[in-house]
Amino acid sequence: MFNKRNGTLYVGVTNDVVRRVHEHKTKVSPKSFTAKYGCNKLGYYEEFNYVNDALEREKKLKSGSRKNKIALIESINPDWLDLSEQDMFWIR
Repeated sequence: MFNKRNGTLYVGVTNDVVRRVHEHKTKVSPKSFTAKYGCNKLGYYEEFNYVNDALEREKKLKSGSRKNKIALIESINPDWLDLSEQDMFWIR
């Protein structure tokens, strides 16, 4: 999640990305990091079959550099679009 191009970034894991994006957008937890910094745009996501694989990837991303996170987003989303606003995102 991000708030604007090259702005604040948030990395997280969930078992339901559609639900979780909705929660970030509607600030279900008003004191959360994403609410505080306005991270309500989906810039990148990956899907995993096993939760342990997802948690391992999250840990790797969180410990990585900001530069690498930006490169990852731009590898599939060079225009920094909110992927949750794309029609295909909601068809799951």
